[in-house]
Amino acid sequence: MGRYILKRLLQFVPVMIGTTFLIYTMMWSLPGDPLAGRCGSTPCPQSYIDRMTEAYNLADPLILQYLNYMAGLLSGDFGTTFAGVPIADELWQRFPVTFQLAALAVLVEIVIGVVAGIVAALRPGGLLDNLVLVSTLFVMSIPVFVAGLLAQAIFGVQLGWAPVTSDGSLGSLILPAFVLGSLSLAFVARLMRSSLIENMHSEHVRTAVAKGLSRRRVVLAHGVRNSLIPVVTLAGADFGSLLGGAVVVEMIFNINGVGDLLLRSIRGGEIGTVTAAVTILVLAFLLVNLVIDLLYPLLDPRIRLG
Repeated sequence: MGRYILKRLLQFVPVMIGTTFLIYTMMWSLPGDPLAGRCGSTPCPQSYIDRMTEAYNLADPLILQYLNYMAGLLSGDFGTTFAGVPIADELWQRFPVTFQLAALAVLVEIVIGVVAGIVAALRPGGLLDNLVLVSTLFVMSIPVFVAGLLAQAIFGVQLGWAPVTSDGSLGSLILPAFVLGSLSLAFVARLMRSSLIENMHSEHVRTAVAKGLSRRRVVLAHGVRNSLIPVVTLAGADFGSLLGGAVVVEMIFNINGVGDLLLRSIRGGEIGTVTAAVTILVLAFLLVNLVIDLLYPLLDPRIRLG
């Protein structure tokens, strides 16, 4: 196990360098002057341009700029915005909120999606199966911003079950998490249903039935357990996409998270903030997928980590 983890961590190095260099190049090699518009409608003084050029190493070749930037990241220096505000302060204030929102959304996605998939798979073609298929199709057909506004109007304004806007507390993130995870929940339910139906007709399940095991044990120990592998893979990939894709939900529920920060930074041309935030999202995605890989042998003992 230790050798496998070390091997996967070493694989992170070229992936991390490649992705961060691509992000840095895309952000800092865009056509135009990165300092344009920093002084309003008037041209910036030469002293300001010289100070910003030195601070961001803009006179160096791109590869040297990238190496200096990564060296700063590894030492905990994320740089400053063009206004002089430390980027790390902005990130550490907002990332915990977005992580909580994404984690809650994945929890909703797995718990409700898996249960719905199991219920539908136990009686294919039955009433509950058709109900799950129709309801998940309905959820998948609704854009996230529409689902967010509907949830806000119904559960926040009409019923008063949840706050209309979030103050960053865990309770106020529950409704946004349901909205954020709704689309993935529908996919998980359908994936779990099809995977369980297939596994219930497999040879090892027929053998378990022939041994006289109870239906409950056959379903849970031999059907559901093996069917969770593709679901866990999907949920792991979803966590990364939910971290970066929470912009719309954060805007609707007024959540002070990374999505809102990214949107404002892109609009304001804060290239350093965008680069740092996206780099952390990439690293989080890689770590989550490592955890998912380590879960496979627990779900299926036939899988060994080499």
